[in-house]
Amino acid sequence: QVQLVESGGGLVQPGGSLRLSCAASGFIFSSYSLNWYRQAPGKERELVARTFGGGTYADPVKGRFTISRDNAKNTVNLQMNSLKPEDTAVYYCNVRVSGNEYWGRGTQVTVSS
Repeated sequence: QVQLVESGGGLVQPGGSLRLSCAASGFIFSSYSLNWYRQAPGKERELVARTFGGGTYADPVKGRFTISRDNAKNTVNLQMNSLKPEDTAVYYCNVRVSGNEYWGRGTQVTVSS
C-alpha cells in the first residue's frame, strides 16, 4: 500500500526558510518521480517541483526552492528559501504508480509577519 507522509510545515516570517520532508513506503521508491504540490485557500492545487530530470520547478519558486531525494531513506525533501506570503498553502507530496495518483495528507506552510 502506497503511503506518503509529509512533515516540516509551520509558520515562518517573509524571507525565512523551511524544509519539508515526505516519507514514502509501499512502492519501489527509486524508480519513480516524486512531486510536491501546493494548494492555497480558494485556489487550485498546483505543481511546485518534481524530482524528474534532476529537479524541475514551477516558475514562481525557481531559484528559491530545491527538491531532493534520499533513495536510501525513501524520502523526498523540499528546501524552501526566501519565502513569500504568496507561498502560504498546504503542501502535498505526490507520486504516480501504475497509473494511480497517491497523495499525502499535506503540511501547512504559513508565511506571515
